[in-house]
Amino acid sequence: MAELVLGPVLRHVDPTSATVWVETDAACAVTVAGHRARTFQVGEQHFALVVVEGLTPGTTTPYEVRLDDEVVWPRPDSPFPPPSIRTTPVRRLLFGSCRAAKPEGMPDKLGPDALDAYALRMKDQPHDEWPDALVLLGDQVYADEPTPRITRWLAERRPEPAGEVVSFREYGELYHESWADPEIRWLMSVVPTSMIFDDHDVRDDWNTSRTWREQMAGKRWWPERIRAGLASYWVYQHLGNLSPDELARDALYDKVRSSGGDVQALLEDFAEQADREVDGGKSTRWSYRRDFGRVRLLVIDTRSGRILGGPQRLMVGDREFDWIEENAEGDVDHLLIGSSLPWLMPHALSHFQSMNERMAGLPGWRGRVGEKVRQVADLEHWPAFRASFERLARLLERIARSDDAPGTVCVLSGDVHHSYAARASFPSAVDSKVYQLVCSPVHNDPPWVFRPAFRVSWSRPVARVLRWWADRRGISPDPVAWRKLSGPHFGNSVGVLEIDGREARFRLETATDDGLREAAALAL
Repeated sequence: MAELVLGPVLRHVDPTSATVWVETDAACAVTVAGHRARTFQVGEQHFALVVVEGLTPGTTTPYEVRLDDEVVWPRPDSPFPPPSIRTTPVRRLLFGSCRAAKPEGMPDKLGPDALDAYALRMKDQPHDEWPDALVLLGDQVYADEPTPRITRWLAERRPEPAGEVVSFREYGELYHESWADPEIRWLMSVVPTSMIFDDHDVRDDWNTSRTWREQMAGKRWWPERIRAGLASYWVYQHLGNLSPDELARDALYDKVRSSGGDVQALLEDFAEQADREVDGGKSTRWSYRRDFGRVRLLVIDTRSGRILGGPQRLMVGDREFDWIEENAEGDVDHLLIGSSLPWLMPHALSHFQSMNERMAGLPGWRGRVGEKVRQVADLEHWPAFRASFERLARLLERIARSDDAPGTVCVLSGDVHHSYAARASFPSAVDSKVYQLVCSPVHNDPPWVFRPAFRVSWSRPVARVLRWWADRRGISPDPVAWRKLSGPHFGNSVGVLEIDGREARFRLETATDDGLREAAALAL
């Protein structure tokens, strides 16, 4: 009999439908809430995404997971409430990034996991106090920083390349280690979850520059690594971001479901094409849109979609940015832009990144030094792609000034290992309030030097000096101004966005040994 390996993970939920993802150890039929799907095979692993339709808006539907009609979830000894699908409006949304797996059988030097702590608090709360959506903004797994257990497991599989995750099955083990955590597994079974990758899901500094890509291409194991990384992302993360209608139109998903055999080669061929840059664009769009009633979430791929071979470095290719602009428009109360990388950074760091981009593009030794600094210091956020930084600023200003301007426009981000809130302003008044909200990490602990460095980077005198320097280097004036409202906050945290009509509130909850404490609270 087939057994459940991972999941269930509740993914796309709208007023009348939901998708539920699982991994099993053998081919089988998976049934959720009376709806069935056959598993598909990738190498030695098996997966299914069950589409549940005919739900009633504003209701809660308990569900079980059956494999070939045998109930495998929830387990009878579970200390958590049974899983359910809620089609209620989104009033409370969680977000964050950078969640490293906890080491098995060793002290957790990274501190308490904020999502663990949030799940434990939820366990004893009524349903109407639970979050209605969870947005994971990158680094769900750390493929370049495997735990000691994974490192030993890799060494037992093969001697070379030592410590490197290079196959689909090895990526699967990273997800097993991270998502099988009991608290996280339950949380993801009851809260609809949206996801996007960041660099550590594949490799530190992934796609930071054309030079970086050339350096990685020289490593003989890299082609297999990038194929496995993107193929596993498609299976574990991307599929669940899509609505049932989008799944029905997806040609690759149709091939996978109808294959009847092992689709690993098919997915890895797709991944290889997705990684290539052709005519200033990429063949695959990982960015996506989700509407939660009057709240729109527009998640931007800020890693794989980068264009590095043209006259300008672009965070997102022009065709994909056209799609972003089209989908950002609409009559909504709140527009949420999900970007793993912050748009508005500490001022000094923002100016420095734009200057570094200019230097790294110079010929000769100055360009080589600029590129070295770019990689060592991780200077690869929106300001380091100046053309894209300015285009996003123009888009958000246009949305905030439009006839159907939302109450708030919030850019939700992570990556930078500290949390903060900032408010944007434009040369002339706009109707929407525009914010950058950052929550990072959920469970990680950067080197101690990050804390003083980020505090200094928010310093106004330092920012003024670097802006003067940027002016002298020909960097265009910033099209947007911003001021920090809260932060920098350090520690493992989860961001909470609470929606009430056209009003919203932001809270930052930081994990302690005793649970969660409120580190920041702002009316937006």
